[in-house]
Amino acid sequence: MKEKHVFIVGSNGIPAKYGGFETFVENLTQRKINPQIKYHVACLAKDNKEVEYNGTRCFHVKVLNIGPAKAIYYDLVALKRSISYIQKKQLENTTIYLLGSTIGVFTKLFKKKIKKLNSKLYVNPDGCEWKRDKWNRWVKKYLKLSEKCMVKQADLVICDSLHMEHYIKEEYKVYQPKTTFLAYGSEIPEKLEEQEKWEQWCKEKNIQPKEYYLIVGRFVPENNYETMLREFRKADTKKDLVIITNIEKNNFYEKLKEKTNFLQDKRIKFVGTVYDTNLLNQIRKNAYAYLHGHEVGGTNPSLLEALATTDLNLLLEVGFNEEVAKDSALYWKKEENNLKNLINKVEKMEPEIIEQYGKKAKQRIQEDYRWEKIVQQYEEIF
Repeated sequence: MKEKHVFIVGSNGIPAKYGGFETFVENLTQRKINPQIKYHVACLAKDNKEVEYNGTRCFHVKVLNIGPAKAIYYDLVALKRSISYIQKKQLENTTIYLLGSTIGVFTKLFKKKIKKLNSKLYVNPDGCEWKRDKWNRWVKKYLKLSEKCMVKQADLVICDSLHMEHYIKEEYKVYQPKTTFLAYGSEIPEKLEEQEKWEQWCKEKNIQPKEYYLIVGRFVPENNYETMLREFRKADTKKDLVIITNIEKNNFYEKLKEKTNFLQDKRIKFVGTVYDTNLLNQIRKNAYAYLHGHEVGGTNPSLLEALATTDLNLLLEVGFNEEVAKDSALYWKKEENNLKNLINKVEKMEPEIIEQYGKKAKQRIQEDYRWEKIVQQYEEIF
């Protein structure tokens, strides 16, 4: 078999510091099974060097800080350099895998070259980025058009959730897109490490094990912070609500403060970000329950991580979340008092029942979301 060259464009690169796409690329390259596959990964950097990492050719792409256009420029340069490298090295067995739909509107410009090189263009549209509330209507229009153009030009559309695959097939059926479902991955920590660091963190934040509910996620409106804060404030619990997020004191923060008065509730604790995986696993494991309000996107990495570590998971009732957790979690709606009532209910839940939910959640990860399984499926596709 000839060596297979796969060029990955659209992530910030590896080593992964944060982010779903970055973690995916890290695991894909680190856990590689087939020695005949050679990965080439674009990495956002302050230089244009080439380095080797995880047996992968990482090509740095230097991009000036030009505001919102930075992501588009970075992906375009990375795609252009991938095509140039294939030409220069006269590589025969190649696939370009484009993550996200940022540069979808430009794919037509490159498709002829890619086809001429006998290469394939695979794309991952992520999870309806254009629906996110953080974008103004012009950015939303651009992202929706970008998604459409990308699907039209792709040789294969890879979706990380069945709901996303169904949406792509229905929304763009006029193009008859070839699609496949390949989930995002996770793993169950074999043992929790860094006990001292965890204990120190609890002391600093004034938090007790199993005496807090937990939220982990980006500080954006579509993750439903308003509903979760409002409902938690009304709930009959003495436990804390610990929120791990990149809080920014912007318009969203000010509106949230005004609508929910969360500053008046001593139980609610915004504790900043945690990028240490072992410490984050400890925080998840020791939570009484995890609250997940993500509404937009495919398979959400933070949900998988919660299922792998936290026993009791309370999820917003949307198709993406139900598809992943099934009956291993409990669900809430955005309507008034729904989440409050659920919190009051789980406060009285027997420890044995909570433990059963935890076992089911880990079973979901073992069955369908193990990184080993995901990597194997990707290698078969490539």
